[in-house]
Amino acid sequence: MEALRKLENVQRMLSFVQSSGLSSNNNDSDRFLSNFLLFMVQPCDTLNVEKRCNLVSENLPKISAAILEEALLWVNGEDHQQSCVELPAQLYLDNKQDQCLFRSNVDDMAMIELDAMQRSNSTLEDFCRSYFMFHGMDVNKPQSIFRFLPVLSFTESYIYQLDSFNEEILNLSMKSTATERGPNFLSDTSKVDNQRVANHFPEPFKSDPFRPLVLQLERLGLLTERITTELSFGTEYWALERKLCKALIIKNEIFSEDVMRAIHLKSFDYRVLNLLLYQLTEQQVNDMHMEFLSISEFLVEVSDDLFDYEDDVIENNFNILRMFIGLYGASTAPSELAKCITEAEEKYERLLNALDPDLSQNYKRRCEEATREGGNTSGHSLGTWTIPPVIADEEFYRSRFLSSKSTVPPT
Repeated sequence: MEALRKLENVQRMLSFVQSSGLSSNNNDSDRFLSNFLLFMVQPCDTLNVEKRCNLVSENLPKISAAILEEALLWVNGEDHQQSCVELPAQLYLDNKQDQCLFRSNVDDMAMIELDAMQRSNSTLEDFCRSYFMFHGMDVNKPQSIFRFLPVLSFTESYIYQLDSFNEEILNLSMKSTATERGPNFLSDTSKVDNQRVANHFPEPFKSDPFRPLVLQLERLGLLTERITTELSFGTEYWALERKLCKALIIKNEIFSEDVMRAIHLKSFDYRVLNLLLYQLTEQQVNDMHMEFLSISEFLVEVSDDLFDYEDDVIENNFNILRMFIGLYGASTAPSELAKCITEAEEKYERLLNALDPDLSQNYKRRCEEATREGGNTSGHSLGTWTIPPVIADEEFYRSRFLSSKSTVPPT
């Protein structure tokens, strides 16, 4: 409750800064000023507000950037750590909370909805069962899961929440006019329905969608350059998905480099979780394992796309078969995709054989389990692929589907 009260005070002071004309229209500057004003109005023994102002006025010219850097070194140094041992525990905790509040802004808080958590469950289960073995962890031991589940679950749920926003943009794109479809979101350049999106989506998601998550991971000491890069790949994937799906709707040209880039980026969330697990277990990243899992992720994504092909046509989602039809035409697309799958399978087998034999066998068993449980018989783990009949005229297919759906009497 105390932390919530302090957050509420910060928010109120931010509102005061804006209403009193002190705002600089910069979130970081306004946050700093708000925290400074809160500090100035707190009771301080015999020092009234006027005395505090005079004290600050007298000493401010002496406080340079060099002095602040030196003070920061002292605060983070051994002398400070030793002095903290001598302080009462509650006082030290309060100071830590104040420092956290100083760094935080309500707008930068990473928050997720229950729906996103529920949707992420299947991915988290698959990740634990498929990836824990690469970290020497037994997924059948509950302590192995629950020790790291909060961070993994929060991260995947946050990504799912962003993905759901992107899906809504794709739906809006289908409903817009053919000349300018889809609103501005995550670097999209379209100009239509901007106001509608501005009212619908939270502010942080429109400018820097991963910033709240990045800040949270940074505060936990888990953020690395590779994790930051993979998160940026997520933003890139969503932008490519919108670009490619829009092009199919309005029958614009698409390019093979965009398609292949998108399908390889699509599993960025698994790589983020995997890199986080290396951080959580304090292990060095195994690049050979990451390379193998990357090609495995590619084949799984292709397999899922073939299984979900008709649904993806109806919903205008990214799908590798849809894109190959757009690239090569309905008659040639299946054979071109088969070539792509064959090349990936060859690389997969080569990397699988390079793994530790026990790990290789465990992973193959896991892939077979996942394929059976999902009812998907097109997966690479069984050695067979089934490419569904292509839909040459997607617009007609969607129209017919919607028409048949509207004639079905309600139950």
